[in-house]
Amino acid sequence: MYIVGPVKHVQGRVALVTGGGRGIGEAIAQRLAREGLRVAVLGRSEQELARVAASIGGLAVPCDLTDEAALEAAVQRVEASLGPVDVLVNNAGLAESVPFERTTDAVWERAMALNVTAPFRLCRRLLPAMVERGWGRVVNVASNAGLRGYAYTAAYCASKHALVGLTRAVAVEYARSGVTINAVCPGFVDTDMAARSVERIASSTKRSADQARAALEALSPQRRLMTVDEVAHAVWSLIPHEARGIHGQAIALDGGQTA
Repeated sequence: MYIVGPVKHVQGRVALVTGGGRGIGEAIAQRLAREGLRVAVLGRSEQELARVAASIGGLAVPCDLTDEAALEAAVQRVEASLGPVDVLVNNAGLAESVPFERTTDAVWERAMALNVTAPFRLCRRLLPAMVERGWGRVVNVASNAGLRGYAYTAAYCASKHALVGLTRAVAVEYARSGVTINAVCPGFVDTDMAARSVERIASSTKRSADQARAALEALSPQRRLMTVDEVAHAVWSLIPHEARGIHGQAIALDGGQTA
């Protein structure tokens, strides 16, 4: 039987955030650091990671998350520098918009490698030690594309559905371990990724950028894009002791779009 530790405070614990150099990942890293965690940010953007790490007194570890050996080396560096990882936030993601008939194997494989396989490997690597210590938190930043379908994003939707499925399956397996495993599923968030979506909509429909952005905003009943700080707050809300009963959930953050 797993032994659940009496952990009630998270200050000083180590968090690993992938894709932490900008956008949602940066906001998550900033929020966790403000709450007293020691944060390592991983990803490919070396300069951006260094900037974020410097701003929070954290650790920047550049690596290709889709390269298993590089990922293992990055985890080892985090453990050697900061200690055991208590909070894992799988945030890094890739979204490509392609009609289904033009969705190549390469498009499919890129989505799966970063959006599903990298989180799977990190969970497999870090969960056993969390279980042994009797406490841990895993938050997978999925998407409401993991709860519904969007046209022209078959690979992305499939990968996010897979990440939600991974979250639920692993959560059931580790329910008595003292580790909680959840997914946060944002709708469109006001980031560079959303800006690229606006550009694609404007280009393909001949609408202005303002009209294209309004089309994205209209997907939410609140008629707005989510903010990175809202996603960071949702992630943080799953970390404290008082959140220990939230487990195996895929929490939509989309202004009611999937209600």
